[in-house]
Amino acid sequence: MGMTTSASVPAESGDTTVAHGTVTDRLVEANEQYAAAFTDPGMDARPVLNVAVVACMDARLDLHAALGLSLGDCHTIRNAGGVVTDDVIRSLTISQRALGTRSVVLIHHSNCGLESLTEEFRHELEMEVGQRPAWAVEAFRDVDQDVRQSMQRVRTSPFLLHTDDVRGFVFDVKTGMLREVDPA
Repeated sequence: MGMTTSASVPAESGDTTVAHGTVTDRLVEANEQYAAAFTDPGMDARPVLNVAVVACMDARLDLHAALGLSLGDCHTIRNAGGVVTDDVIRSLTISQRALGTRSVVLIHHSNCGLESLTEEFRHELEMEVGQRPAWAVEAFRDVDQDVRQSMQRVRTSPFLLHTDDVRGFVFDVKTGMLREVDPA
């Protein structure tokens, strides 16, 4: 089964239907094919490499391929911007304390959508829906500085057992290369 990317799917101005129903219908059909050939790999939830990767949710980042990872190698935690929020600390704490991870890799990327947003986004949402979001947008202008801030949040969390192997990177969406960010 070939991989279809958004670049090869005709744009339909926000329409979520495809030839065989909705995009979700297509995903469910793909899962049925996957499950038909699926065999239990005999793994548990503990990642083989004892690493957790925190990254942006951007669809251009194929983390397993970019990092040479296979199923079961790592825990992957993704959100808008790949920023370390309270919920990321929650997931990392469970990953470390209950499931044995020791290393944390943080991956932001070039040309991130959060570089074009501001906290004004929350105000606009409040005006639209009548309720202010409890969460911060976590927008940023300098990707390297945001990686440093995320590394600092991990390193200073009292809930995490292992903060000595925390490294941060910027993924270049044009070249596929990682560039390490100096934490200083």
